[in-house]
Formats: sequence, structure tokens, C-alpha cells
Amino acid sequence: MKALSTFFLTSCFIFNLSSCTKKQPVKTVRIDGSSTVFPITEAVAEEFGKVHPRIRVTVGVSGTGGGFKKFNTGETDINNASRRIKDGEITLAKKNKISYVELPIAYDGLSIVVNPKNKWVKELTVAQLKTIWSRGSKIKNWNDIDPSYPNKRLKLYAPGTDSGTFDYFKSTIIGKEIGVRSDFQKSEDDNFLVQGVAGDEGSLGFFGYAYYAENKKMIRAVPIRGPGMSQAVAPTLETIKNGTYKPLSRPIFIYANTHAAKKPEVQSFIKFYLEQAPELVKEVGYVPLENYSSILSRFKNAL
Repeated sequence: MKALSTFFLTSCFIFNLSSCTKKQPVKTVRIDGSSTVFPITEAVAEEFGKVHPRIRVTVGVSGTGGGFKKFNTGETDINNASRRIKDGEITLAKKNKISYVELPIAYDGLSIVVNPKNKWVKELTVAQLKTIWSRGSKIKNWNDIDPSYPNKRLKLYAPGTDSGTFDYFKSTIIGKEIGVRSDFQKSEDDNFLVQGVAGDEGSLGFFGYAYYAENKKMIRAVPIRGPGMSQAVAPTLETIKNGTYKPLSRPIFIYANTHAAKKPEVQSFIKFYLEQAPELVKEVGYVPLENYSSILSRFKNAL
């Protein structure tokens, strides 16, 4: 697996430019969107480039929402998404005559993480997370969460508001009608969030499971206890797959522009993506689905 620390060296990743010739022009597949889905799509693009050197794949990272803004105006062929498309985004797509197909590609477990020097928090409940992150929260120090915790400043890290991971956390933990506090460090670069939590003993953050799995020596995942659960559950490949890590397990997606997907280069890439997903999804730290053949059929039927 290519280290996630190289993630934001450029605004996008371009594969196989060196073999370009005038006689055989390079075709391009344009992708943007979720930082959570990025590691999978990057891995697929690298492998795809080895067998299709005449096709260039660019993978940007604007967050799910930022990616949909480009996708729904025809700037990209594929959008990486860590949530489903919203009503407003559907409206914009229709206005611009953009038709698409939603393709699930993996399961993720949104991971709540702390600094490894934090020995006091053994678990957190969904109710505690809501209290911490809601707009108007009075939680400033760790002992505001629990009197047994130390009187240490709490510093929060999270994806930016264009992130599908942020949207999922907000809707699942806080609720759609309640705002999120604004005094936290935000970034679309999940590697920045990892470094922030790793460098601050009083920190608390969240992002996709792959970034936790890649950095287990630098950060620690906190087991989460949902409503009605007798025990807290930590995120692992097994608990995400079997659904016991709840309510923070979720599917993640790519959205394909069906007009663009009729082009041979885009169609070949998506077909390759779904064929290679069982191996590459697991390689980068996510949970593979069990029905990629039916998803591939859905894609073909949408064209």
C-alpha cells in the first residue's frame, strides 16, 4: 500500500504521462471528491495505469461536497463520495442534464481517535460525542466530559464541512437539525488530522478507518457505545463488516457520469475498479463488499 502520507503532495495524482505521443493521444479519466475514498481510487488508478498506459487518471481531493459541485457541472467523470448524493445535488445534476449511477465500493468505519498518551478515556458513548460536538457545547476540558478525567484542554480535529465524513458524523451523532460547534481544527487532508491528534495529548478527532489503520502507532481509536449497547465496540475490519461497530459503519461510493462512462477509457476504468476492488479495498484498509459482480451489472445496465 502506498503510504497515505504522500496524499497531499499535489492537488491531484496523474498517472502515465511519460508515454504520451502525437500518434497515440492519451485519454483522460477525471475524478475528484472524498478524501476517505481517495486511497482506494488512487490504488486502483495506479494498477490501472500499469495495464492501460495510454489512459491518464487524475484524482483530486475536494471532499465529497466539493467533488459533487464539479461532477454536477460536468467537470469530472467520477466522484468519490463518503455519503450518498444530497437532494440539492440531485437537483443541480438534473438542471445540468447530468445523469449518473451510484456504485458502492466498500464499507468504512468512521473512527474516533485520541492521542496514545491519553490513558484515561476507555470508551465514549454516542450521547457524549453529541454533547462534545454540538453547537453551543460547554465542553472545553476533558473533565467536562467526565469528572474522573484530567483537567486538560480538549482540542478537536475533524474533516472540513465539504466532507462526506463530516456530513455523516453530523447526521448520525448530532442530528440534522442541530449545528456543529465551530471551534475545531478542520481540514480536507486527513493526514493533517492524523498529525494533529498525534501531536496533542488532549486531542480528539475523527476520520475514515483507513487513516487510523495506517497510523496505529501514532493514534488510538476509542471504542464507541451506541444507544442500547451494553458494551463499547472498537473499529476493526471485522466489527465494521459484521455491523457491530455502530452507528459509525457506513458504505462509501463512487458516482459515475453515465454519458462520460460511454467513453471507452472511462468505462474500462470503472470495470477495472469493480473487478479489482475485492483485493485493493482490503489492501488500503477498508472492508470489501460481497457483491461486486452485481454492482458491475448495475453499471453496465445504466449505460
